[in-house]
Amino acid sequence: MSYWEGKDEVCEWVRDNFLPNARILDVGAEKGNWSIRLPEYTNMDAVEVFGPNYDALKELGTYKHVWFQDARDFRFQFYDLVIFGDIIEHMTPKEAKAMLDYAYPRCRDMIIAVPFLYKQDALYGNPYEVHIQDDLTPELFEKRYPGYSVLCRAREDYCYYHKGDKPNG
Repeated sequence: MSYWEGKDEVCEWVRDNFLPNARILDVGAEKGNWSIRLPEYTNMDAVEVFGPNYDALKELGTYKHVWFQDARDFRFQFYDLVIFGDIIEHMTPKEAKAMLDYAYPRCRDMIIAVPFLYKQDALYGNPYEVHIQDDLTPELFEKRYPGYSVLCRAREDYCYYHKGDKPNG
């Protein structure tokens, strides 16, 4: 589940804060929307766990590298920006926190897109689309994932966060 609202503001923020040669990782890239919306960023990689989406991303050809892997297990050295677009709600809080904590010191900044109070089952034959954290609210997000700042409140039920002032560790 992803909304179009807020994406223009987020793209503007990316352009204001990162040069076109920045190394960007799109986690749970699905259909490649971030690479399509930010075509000048040619050093963008993707991680995707669902086979048909992975195949579509490879065919799209807008990512430098595309990995067919579960984001919870994906390991990397460093990216300037990591985009977690509509992904944490598909994991338990413990899994999502571990993934974010792993990425935090390995990137200059990150974007975390979060839908609030959104129940969802598997879609399009993709079992990874189930929302495990369908109870998320702004208050619960801040409790489970402290230290992230609001980047853009796209709608009442959807928000983009970024690193903010969270201390390392």
